[in-house]
Amino acid sequence: MIIGCPKEIKDNEYRVGLTPAGAAVLVQDGHDVFIQKGAGLGSGLTDEQYIQVGAKILDSAAQVFEKAEMVIKVKEPQAVEVKMMREGQILFTYLHLAPAPELTKMLLDAKISGIAYETIELNDGSLPLLRPMSEVAGRVSVQIGAHYLQKDRGGSGVLLGGVPGVKPAKVTILGAGVVGINALKMAVGLGAQVSIFDINPVRLAYLDDIYGGRISTLVSSAEAIAEEVAHSDLLIGGVLITGAKAPRLVTRQMLTRMRPNSVAVDVAIDQGGCFESSKATTHSHPTYFDSGVLHYCVSNIPGAVSRTSTFALTNVTLPYARKLAGMGLRKALKEDLALAKGLNVHAGEITQKAVAEAFESYR
Repeated sequence: MIIGCPKEIKDNEYRVGLTPAGAAVLVQDGHDVFIQKGAGLGSGLTDEQYIQVGAKILDSAAQVFEKAEMVIKVKEPQAVEVKMMREGQILFTYLHLAPAPELTKMLLDAKISGIAYETIELNDGSLPLLRPMSEVAGRVSVQIGAHYLQKDRGGSGVLLGGVPGVKPAKVTILGAGVVGINALKMAVGLGAQVSIFDINPVRLAYLDDIYGGRISTLVSSAEAIAEEVAHSDLLIGGVLITGAKAPRLVTRQMLTRMRPNSVAVDVAIDQGGCFESSKATTHSHPTYFDSGVLHYCVSNIPGAVSRTSTFALTNVTLPYARKLAGMGLRKALKEDLALAKGLNVHAGEITQKAVAEAFESYR
């Protein structure tokens, strides 16, 4: 198969869909791998490193899209990229289509076979290709929150861990999935006072066993969330329903009860966000105020730590990329049910239930 990896063009997106080590494996499997010139530089990977493993460098994205039978990316394609794609081409990337009806329509019209990393799902319900980026985003969310709590960054001037004689910051985390657990690790490690919500009592019991009296675990309800949000210095949203729009758990009314200049980080923004006040931002313009609270809603948080993220991503995407390249789309999906769940659009049809339901809601 001919595999193409273009340079990412989303705002301040420095990750790349394939490392030289990943390219080497695909070349050894007998495939042709084309990398756009400079695609890996944001992750500290040079064109020469790709050339040394047998990949070929092309000057432009247009050339990569023209040659490739399968395109491996990191983020959802921008409109200019979709226009370069052709019917039947395989797109292997994060798509997050539920909150993106315009992109969904473009992919349908182009009759692209779009496989979304975030909906590849194992029998146990885990999402192996979403996990590493959720781990990164969860950890970075606390770093980001601590940064923007600084007065010079627009925050309330609270140090996350406090100091002897002064209380630490109160951090509330919505969702005890991969994002939430990784945010929890960082927040506890920095000495914050942490509450974490989830709908699964068993998961909360597990966290309570690990952290004991250092955290508060709470079953989600509107009343309980409102109470915790009101006393929070940093609010982190990390809820997820596979493939679907995120539920809106925090209202503007809840936010108005927070101390002015508190910080809210919505990691769920890729799927539409879990705060009523959330709107997607970029690394160039990451924050805004709403209801007196400083919001950070960057939709590609892991791109800020691009080298770590790129290697972590290729570690998990490569086995599936090899399967698609070696077997072809139809056979690969038939033999791997987890991979089949990743198919979101194909031949002009939506093939993922949650995406279809979200798309219909816009019509």
